[in-house]
Amino acid sequence: MDRFEAMGIFVSVAELRSFAAAARRHALSPAGVTRAVAALEAVVGARLLHRTTRAVRLTDAGATYLGHCKRILSDVQAAEVSAVSAHAELSGLITVTAPVMFGRLHVGPIIHAFLKRHPRVSLRVIFADSVLDFFDQNIDVAVRIAHLPDSSLRAIGVGSVRRVVCASPSYLRARGTPRVPSDLADHDTIAFTGQAEHVWAFAAGGQHERVHVRPRLIVNNVDLAIAAAREGHGVTRVLSYQIADDVANKRLKVVLREHELSPVPVHVVRLEGREASARVRAFADFAAPHLRSALSQLES
Repeated sequence: MDRFEAMGIFVSVAELRSFAAAARRHALSPAGVTRAVAALEAVVGARLLHRTTRAVRLTDAGATYLGHCKRILSDVQAAEVSAVSAHAELSGLITVTAPVMFGRLHVGPIIHAFLKRHPRVSLRVIFADSVLDFFDQNIDVAVRIAHLPDSSLRAIGVGSVRRVVCASPSYLRARGTPRVPSDLADHDTIAFTGQAEHVWAFAAGGQHERVHVRPRLIVNNVDLAIAAAREGHGVTRVLSYQIADDVANKRLKVVLREHELSPVPVHVVRLEGREASARVRAFADFAAPHLRSALSQLES
């Protein structure tokens, strides 16, 4: 096992706080991971990790060495990408996932453009509104619309989307326009399956205000919710990109904008370090500016 590989294993153990999880990530036995860390400790001349039956944590020397390892591996990765870009054509399979509607509207065109640019690359695309696990589902690149937890994955921020409340102009003419969140008590709403007690949260003076809404229609599909709102069946709450075309064409109108919660970040997420192949890094780096441009136009 070379030094760079051992460094990558040590970084995984430190980030995952588990020898077993690092072993699964690198397709090694736990004993193999233990030997890799022990070899590094022998070179450094200091213990890098404290390991108990319950947890793994860095020593002071380990925390310092972790920073050096990440920087070295990042430099190696950059050099490899540069060499591949200059002398080799990308090839192989990339698995990409994104939320269904966002994927259809914004990721699909990127996929078509990338395939035209790299004829030897193949793509497996999974549009799903559930969050697919990178390692269980063999995902290479994902678009995530959420606040992300800390992880060993590389996240590239490309913008944000808003949680918006909307209704058709005809509904608002007939029932009035809600001015403050509490006004929703007098309105029919279109809610989603799984929303706890059908409570919508809003921002109010730096605090969250919780409003119980009265659903006239409960659905498990955003397309149906938006269609119902267009037909005048009530007020619904979706993400801003999902109704951008309807708002632009005046089929729906956004209300209560000054009471919206903080925008939801959008990231392109991929494997980090030496686990990410050149083609995976290339797709993520290709997708990020295109998505950043699209989201900027949506929110302008």
